[in-house]
Amino acid sequence: MKVLILMFILSFQSLFLKAQLLPGFKISGSFGEQQMVIENPTANTRILINAPLKGFENKDRVLLIFFALPNGNTIEQTFGKKLKANDDWHYNIQHIGAQTRFLREEIKDQTVVVVYLEAGQKSWPAWKKDTPGFLQEVKSIVDNVTELFAKWNPQVVLNGHSGGGRFIFSYLEAVGKIPENVKRIAFLDSNYGYEDTIHGPRLVEWLKSGKDKFLCTLAYNDSVVVYNGQPIVSPKAGTWYRSKMLKDFLTRSFHFKKKEIDSLLWFTSQGKRIEVILKPNPEKKIYHTVQVERNGFIHSILSGTKQEQQKYTYFGERVYSGFIADTINIPIRRLNIPRRESVAESGSAFMKRIATLTREAREEEVYNTLALGNMPDFLKNTVTLHGEFADLRGIVHKVQYEVMPDYLSVGNDSDFCRIPMNPHTAQRLATLFGASLLTSKLSDHIYRMAQVKLSPFFYAPVGNANELVEKFADHNAQIEKQKAEVAGKNGQLIAGIKKDVILSNRIAKQPNKVVIYGWHKPDGNPIQQVYSGHIDWYVDYSHGIRLVNNQVLVDGKPVLLTDVLKDSVLYKIFSDEDTPMEQAVYGK
Repeated sequence: MKVLILMFILSFQSLFLKAQLLPGFKISGSFGEQQMVIENPTANTRILINAPLKGFENKDRVLLIFFALPNGNTIEQTFGKKLKANDDWHYNIQHIGAQTRFLREEIKDQTVVVVYLEAGQKSWPAWKKDTPGFLQEVKSIVDNVTELFAKWNPQVVLNGHSGGGRFIFSYLEAVGKIPENVKRIAFLDSNYGYEDTIHGPRLVEWLKSGKDKFLCTLAYNDSVVVYNGQPIVSPKAGTWYRSKMLKDFLTRSFHFKKKEIDSLLWFTSQGKRIEVILKPNPEKKIYHTVQVERNGFIHSILSGTKQEQQKYTYFGERVYSGFIADTINIPIRRLNIPRRESVAESGSAFMKRIATLTREAREEEVYNTLALGNMPDFLKNTVTLHGEFADLRGIVHKVQYEVMPDYLSVGNDSDFCRIPMNPHTAQRLATLFGASLLTSKLSDHIYRMAQVKLSPFFYAPVGNANELVEKFADHNAQIEKQKAEVAGKNGQLIAGIKKDVILSNRIAKQPNKVVIYGWHKPDGNPIQQVYSGHIDWYVDYSHGIRLVNNQVLVDGKPVLLTDVLKDSVLYKIFSDEDTPMEQAVYGK
C-alpha cells in the first residue's frame, strides 16, 4: 500500500511539474485540466474554455474547438457528469467533457481545447433575434478566444448541437470568406438554418481551398416524429431536410459515395473530407441528442482522419464512460478586463502625463486608461481564496472568492504604478470589469492570507503634497523597494501597503463620503479603522483600490457578492457590520 501511495504522489507531482497554467485559468479538480469562464453581460453570453494542463510548450499546436450549446442546456449540463439521485437528466445526455478526454488520448499531435458557448437565452436562435449586432458579436467571440492561443498556431473547429448551429451560420455570414485557420466544421443535428444561396457557396469555396478542410454533418429523420400529437418540425425545417439540401448542393462540386452501415446512410466525398451521415427513422423516435451521446462529438472531430471508427463506433456504445467525472468543477468567471494593447502607455509615462491635470481630469484619464485594459497582466490573474464564515444565524458557510493580487495599477508588468482614485472612478471600473470593492472583513482576510506582508510606509502631511501625483509615484517606488528587499514577486498576494477603499452601510447614510479601512501593520491590526470623514473626491497616496470578482462561491454555488451584502441573514458572511447594506456600490 505504501508503494502504491508513493507511486501516486510521484505521478501527481510529475503532472504538475510538466503543467503550464495559462494566464487567467484555474486548475480543475479532475483529469489534469485547467479552465476559464468568460461572461459578457452586454452581449449576454457565457463561455467556458477547457484545456489540459500540458501541451503548451513553444512547439506545441492547439486544436481549438468552438462548441455552441444546444437549446435549453447549460454549460454544466453539456459538459456532463455521473448522474446522481435527483440530478437533472440533462447531465447525462451529451458528455462533451468526457468525449473530449477520449479525444485527447487519440490526438497526439495537437493540444485539444474546447470552448463551450452558451447564450443567455439558452438558445442561439433566440439570442440572434434579441441581439442587433449578433454578427459582430459572434465574430468577436471566435477572434478573441483564438487570440488567447495565438502562440500555439491554433487550428479552429466550428462545432455545435441543436440550436448551436445558428452560431456557426452566423459566423459564416459575419466573415464572408471562411478564414484559413478554420480547418473543420461540424453540425451535430444542428443545421436547421442552412440555406443554399447563403451558406452553400462559402462552404464550397472553403472546402476547395485545401485538403486540410473537413465538413461533418450528422442528422436523423426528424420530419416523421410526432410529439404530444404534433410534428416536432415542419417537413422542410428539420435537419433531415436541410442535410439533404446541403449534400445535394455539395454534389455539384464534389463526388459522393453512398453506403449503408447498420442503420445509417453515409454520404462520403473523395478523400472522406466531407461526410453527411443520415439516420432513417422508421420507428419515428427522437434521436436528436442520442446522436451526440453515442460518440457523435468524437466522430465529428475524427471523421476523415486515420482514427475514424478505429477505437469507437459512431452511433455505437459509449467509449468514453471511463472519462466521465463525478462532479463538474466550473471556476468563477474571469474579470471582464480587456487585453492590454502593446502600444499602451507605461506606468511612468502615464503618471508624468497626468501630473499637472485637474483632479477631475485626472480621474477621467485614470478611468479611460484602465477601462481599456492598460494595467499589468499579473493583476488580471486573480488569486483564489477560501474561507469559512458564519452568517447572522451562526451557520458556517464555505466561501471561495477571487481577488486581485495587488492594487489597481497603470502600465505593464515591468513599468507600472499603483494609482489612487476616488470611489466613483473605482466603482465605474469595478462595474465594467464585473468586480466589486472590498469590505473591511475581506480586507482583514486578504491580509491574513497574503504571501507578501509589508510594513506600512507613510509621509507626514505637508500642505496638500500627499494628494499629488508625484507623491503617488514616490509611494509606489517605496513599495517596490520594500517588496524587492523581501524577494517579493509580481502576482503574489501582497498586503500592508495601502488603505482599502471599501464598501460599507455608511455609503447609503453618507452618500458624499469615501469609506476607507486597513493599512495593516505586521501584527495584523489596521492603522486605519473604518473611516468616512473624507469627502468623496478626496484622494491621497495611501488610498488603494483592490478589486474582488463580484461572483463568489458560497457553499459551491455562484452568487454575487453585492447581492449577499444586501441579504438580511447572509450579509454577515462578508461583513463585520451590524446591518446589511442598503447600497453595495458607490453612487446610484
